[in-house]
Amino acid sequence: MSCQVSPFSLESRVVKKRKPGFDEFYSSLFPGRWPALREALTADGSPSPFAEALSKPYFLDAASVSAARALGPTGDSLVLDLCAAPGGKTLVLASSLGPGGRIVANERSGERRRRLRAVLDEHLPPPLRERVCVTGHDAARWGLHEQDRYDLVLLDAPCSSERHLIRDPVRLAAWSPARSRNLALRAYAMLLAALQAVKPGGRVLYSTCALAPGENDEVVRRALARRPGLVRVLREPEHPGPAPGGPVPEATEYGHAIWPDTAGGAGPIYYALLEKIRPSGLA
Repeated sequence: MSCQVSPFSLESRVVKKRKPGFDEFYSSLFPGRWPALREALTADGSPSPFAEALSKPYFLDAASVSAARALGPTGDSLVLDLCAAPGGKTLVLASSLGPGGRIVANERSGERRRRLRAVLDEHLPPPLRERVCVTGHDAARWGLHEQDRYDLVLLDAPCSSERHLIRDPVRLAAWSPARSRNLALRAYAMLLAALQAVKPGGRVLYSTCALAPGENDEVVRRALARRPGLVRVLREPEHPGPAPGGPVPEATEYGHAIWPDTAGGAGPIYYALLEKIRPSGLA
């Protein structure tokens, strides 16, 4: 028997699937719309000053204000902000805090946590600042330690953040679809923890600044499938709606999105509002 190596060796027959590039990937997600979205992402943003109940205005994207306000007034609630840095959405939550309300602003990264503290110290008047506690725990493991405790939970999950990615040549060159998938897996774990932490009758707002549906609606879909009967998606008219004078969101399968090509440059922001139905141990 001949032992000659065939020119069609096993190695040569293995065809590697080509990974789509950044523009190809997003063109497939937003067919016909991607060129306008890309142009809007690369344009200079125009943050707006947010000053309600603050000692000093804080500049942030109008879409971020709309997302944080979708959780509703905080009042006398016990609020958990799971991924709070740099602090803009925490300030929006604190602006409607009542005398009996408290916020736990969590950020695992030490560097980002220092920035969060600096933002809160600079922009919150002392009576409000005293009722915002900063912690540094792993958001994905929060539900192991606290369940059914918080009235309101905001999870502004780490994400692809395409607006920043597209402006960074080094990060853009290193991008691959796997990055979005990995971020989605992490966000999914955090959302499950948020759903454990909130009390029955309480609400969780899941938000990202990502365009990719895999980091948005798909994360919500997976969480609902994993914990059937635990939560329900809140829709209009239960949903508080857009911030007065803010950008009008587009409806998605489970939430809302504000995309910069149709919102005057605001965004991108995705958010979905969930209400817990029963205690964690009974779901």
